[in-house]
Amino acid sequence: MSSLPPCPKCQSEYTYEDGPQLICPECGHEWSAMADAPVEEAAKVWKDAHGNLLQDGDTVTLVKDLKVKGSSTVIKVGTKVKNIRLIEGDHDIDCKIEGFGPMQLKSEFIKKA
Repeated sequence: MSSLPPCPKCQSEYTYEDGPQLICPECGHEWSAMADAPVEEAAKVWKDAHGNLLQDGDTVTLVKDLKVKGSSTVIKVGTKVKNIRLIEGDHDIDCKIEGFGPMQLKSEFIKKA
């Protein structure tokens, strides 16, 4: 016998798969094969430019000159940033850079020190 679940509408045991959908040939009901699977939230993983895992409190170094928006200053390659905080969003690192103040950076422009 099939290991597929019976139709939730008519309890027919003759269900079949069509891609990600399950279909009952007797009543025509279609439902997702993933409906019964437990939903697991994948934890967000932050990685630097070289693929190293980042954590809150890490010290990182810039791998690219970064222009400061709204200013004519540039943060140079090799600038160390201590005690980073990981956040959700496009700019996923919140930090304070000595001489520049609070700032948000993208993880693709830093490497773990």
